[in-house]
Amino acid sequence: MNAEQFTILAILAATVVLFISGRWRHDMVALASLFACVFVGLIEPADAFMGFAHPAVVTVASVLILSRGLQSTGAMDMLAQRLMPKTDSPTLAIGVLAAVGAVMSGFMNNVGAMALLIPVAADVAGKCQLPPGKVLMPLSFGTILGGMTTLIGTPPNLIVSGFRASVGAGSYGMFDFTPVGLTVALVGVTFVALLGWRLVPMRTQAGAATFDTGTYLTEAVVEEKSSAAGKSLAEIEEILSEADAQVVGLVRNERRLSVASPGRAVYEGDILVIEAEPESLSAAISTLGLKLEGEKSQEEEEENKKKEESSPSRLRRDKRSKSDDKEESKSSEDSEALLRELVVMPDSPLVGRSVEAMRIRTHYEISLLALSRQGRRSVRRLRSTPMRAGDALLMLGTDARLNNFASEQGCVPLAQRSINIPHMHKAAIALLAMALAVAGAAFGLLPAAISFSACVLAFMVFKVLPLREVYGAIDGSVVVLLGALIPVAGVMESTGAAELVAKGMLEYVARGHAVVAVALLLVITMTLSDFMNNAATAAVMCPIALGAAAQLEVNADSFLMAVAIGASCAFLTPIGHQNNTLILGPGGFRFGDYWRMGLPMEILVVVVAIPMLLWVWPL
Repeated sequence: MNAEQFTILAILAATVVLFISGRWRHDMVALASLFACVFVGLIEPADAFMGFAHPAVVTVASVLILSRGLQSTGAMDMLAQRLMPKTDSPTLAIGVLAAVGAVMSGFMNNVGAMALLIPVAADVAGKCQLPPGKVLMPLSFGTILGGMTTLIGTPPNLIVSGFRASVGAGSYGMFDFTPVGLTVALVGVTFVALLGWRLVPMRTQAGAATFDTGTYLTEAVVEEKSSAAGKSLAEIEEILSEADAQVVGLVRNERRLSVASPGRAVYEGDILVIEAEPESLSAAISTLGLKLEGEKSQEEEEENKKKEESSPSRLRRDKRSKSDDKEESKSSEDSEALLRELVVMPDSPLVGRSVEAMRIRTHYEISLLALSRQGRRSVRRLRSTPMRAGDALLMLGTDARLNNFASEQGCVPLAQRSINIPHMHKAAIALLAMALAVAGAAFGLLPAAISFSACVLAFMVFKVLPLREVYGAIDGSVVVLLGALIPVAGVMESTGAAELVAKGMLEYVARGHAVVAVALLLVITMTLSDFMNNAATAAVMCPIALGAAAQLEVNADSFLMAVAIGASCAFLTPIGHQNNTLILGPGGFRFGDYWRMGLPMEILVVVVAIPMLLWVWPL
């Protein structure tokens, strides 16, 4: 081992450790790895960003835009709704749902497919009287399986195709992944439908209908001498925040008013509905000089009623109340406040930020009532709690404002939603353009990067997506990850480090047996993919696969396809794939719940994939 080989292997080892630790985002780790190679002289500064010009990067960005178009027009949503059977049989419903997710994932980003089908999964769980997790995990696994069936189904396939082209063998075609990928997906979906969902732990999901906030809700009256009288809701909430409490309701003249407007004034006689931990409740009530509604006697109510009827303050308050009532009545029935549970997606701007930092109430005029993380409620310090991917947020606000918030902040509603109103004309254009792009790539008429980027142009010309949303659909972190790691992978090959690793693996583990080497490569790739980004896993393992094939002097396609299958099969943890992360909160899952169905699934994948790889891509 020479100095260059030792250096690149040390950098790669540090990169893998950082990926697995999760302390830095994957694009940051990839850039750090790239810059480390530049600083030690393994990559020329002029060539550092050549990876961003790679066709795989262009194709990934284009596919993400096309997925957003198919999602926003409601094209795939309508398809999913029509394909779902009207049955209460868990086996049939879960099987069809997982199959629909797999088909959709073959032609659009699998995270987008998962997001579209979550509300359908919620309906299925309700009809079959199952905990949501029993349906969500099979759906997640189905969408992951479907991604391996086509070139554009998942980024690892595009990366593997790019590495094949880099050694002069040409890129893979649109459906070159289908024989092996489809077989594995069919077996996997069948397993999920017949047995897999039964292995999923019974977890109680804290959904919008089951958020048990009643334990912590108390009605408190604003009395004449109360310091809350005359203050705005925003001022009151600022005071209550010191006691870890918040206002979730306001009752005036027996009518519930919206609390989503922070400027609304509170008057004497109003009733505040306060949410707080039991130990914080006393402090919250005494801080504002409130009185618990239940403590009032009947005599006090009658005496107060007589006083209020004759007092000028009552007349002034009634006048203000009527003004507020008129303001409320201006909105239609669709504008009435409602509860909705939203799930934070992995690429949401909310991740790592708190409600307080985002100023959600001020900007969107909606309220966060509760937060569920892995099925557990969170009330204390709710405003200052940084959100995580998979968190379930119980929000209060009008339908339009909640939809706007979910769309802009990357959240998925659990209840049946109306965020993406189907546009029949745009949906037809989107499906036709996508079909032409797939055909162009499948029949070799155009390179995949050209075919799909041309489809993006068609989306823009026909306004399938608003122009302002086109570039917002691109996941910049994935683009940076690919663009940064492609040159690093090139160093692995040019220095002979990949060949060195492959030689050691073959000599000490596979003992020179090609079949054992393919199986070993598949298992190692699957294991890494359970703990690090699947695109990063593919970029790391492809040079090793090519080196192993060269050492054995056999067909490299079997090894590259083993990497593609392994990188797409992350079933053991919630962090291996974004879809697994997405269901963590809604399903009420814990970190160790995934292996119960995931481990049999990965064993099944190995058993099915190895013979198929050797048959379709013989050594």
